[in-house]
Amino acid sequence: MLHSSAYPILSHSISMAPPSPSCSTVHKVKRNLVMRSTWAELNGAMGDLGTYIPIVLSLTLAKHLNLGTTLIFTGFYNIVTGAIYGVPMPVQPMKSIAAVALADPTFSIPEIMASGILTGAVLLVLGLTGLMQLAYKLIPLCVVRGIQLAQGLSFALTAVKYVRKVQDLPKSSSLEKRHWLGFDGLILAIVCVCFIVIVNGAEEDHGCHRQDQDEDEEVVISRETQVRSKMRTMRRVFFSLPSAFLVFVLGVILAFVRRPRVMHEFKFGPSSIEVVKMSRHAWRQGFIKGTVPQLPLSILNSVIAVCKLSSDLFPGKDFSVTSLSVTVGLMNLVGGWFGAMPCCHGAGGLAGQYKFGGRSGGCVALLGATKLVLGFVLGSSLAHFFHQFPVGILGVLLLFAGIELAMASRDMNTKEDSFVMLVSTAVSLVGSSAALGFLCGMIVFVLLKLRDWTNGKPLNAIWKHEDPNERV
Repeated sequence: MLHSSAYPILSHSISMAPPSPSCSTVHKVKRNLVMRSTWAELNGAMGDLGTYIPIVLSLTLAKHLNLGTTLIFTGFYNIVTGAIYGVPMPVQPMKSIAAVALADPTFSIPEIMASGILTGAVLLVLGLTGLMQLAYKLIPLCVVRGIQLAQGLSFALTAVKYVRKVQDLPKSSSLEKRHWLGFDGLILAIVCVCFIVIVNGAEEDHGCHRQDQDEDEEVVISRETQVRSKMRTMRRVFFSLPSAFLVFVLGVILAFVRRPRVMHEFKFGPSSIEVVKMSRHAWRQGFIKGTVPQLPLSILNSVIAVCKLSSDLFPGKDFSVTSLSVTVGLMNLVGGWFGAMPCCHGAGGLAGQYKFGGRSGGCVALLGATKLVLGFVLGSSLAHFFHQFPVGILGVLLLFAGIELAMASRDMNTKEDSFVMLVSTAVSLVGSSAALGFLCGMIVFVLLKLRDWTNGKPLNAIWKHEDPNERV
């Protein structure tokens, strides 16, 4: 029989026992999904829709992509990546594969899925073998910034095109100039832009962070006149509005107003999920036309650029290019067989969600849950609704996502780094190829370093492109 004095020692030893791995994993997942501010995270979830909706809708209308299956799988990906990384890690369609599919009539669903599966397989191998980590160490930051700047400017230019001209999304072409008035007119888009600029400003932090600062100042303000206190309160409430979410809700309302009969076109219940049959021809064409042009973009913008940008935006978060490469690979190896659109991460989506207030994994998990509900409840019939959604409003959301991504390149402090970055950007934009821009940027970078070496610089300074203390 134990003495009573042993009870405190026993209880102390029990309390000091290390937590089990399963408990620590559950605690980490909960911590990653905790939202700092519900409205801010909800607002941030809208930051990726400017690229997601146009691409998925275009492929649904032009290539009969299974929208319900895509919503279900991408929603699941959103929840899982949010739980793993604890940041608003986006899940976006693979843009190069989508562009080929919209431009080539012979590139149908089997070829799209084959190209996504093969791209995912290559990325998974690069991640597991450590080759992606090696590329991350060797590729200079200035070249990565050039690719980011090119992608951001490309988004911004596409956004302006969405706003200025009427779009034929299935054919990926612009038609006549957009009218000033109407439910998808220029005035509506301009008002939305002004509203977001006034609420969000040009700061990196969302209004919710200014709200915390205002609350700290409330004690001082309360000593002043009551009128100024009320004005400060109104200003605080206004600047904490979820601007992107309100703009998106406005688009939803206008979509129903433009065509009220769209309600009768909804069919309740999920779309049938079937295994896509892919012939040898589909595998061959998918690799040549889809995987080959998509791989450079996925490696640079979906893995390396995302890792660089996330380390800038979330210094306390610790994840590597290996994990990003593996998650992109697994996403496509799972969903591609069932007709889900090939997906990847993207620096533009991360920048857009951060711009509008996304700070945690709960941001994308909330978006993923919404996709799951829509996929299971409405399935592919939701395409009728999105076809009525004002494209100008999508352009507004895409504009701010592109600008936020382009602003990541402002940390180039030397003339040499800025020169390399701008060469990569110019070639990427003019040649419409991130791979070509990357190649030219690397050549210019190596030539400049060889020039420094011939001028007497030590060998250990030739490839110094980031701070030694920076996490890799």
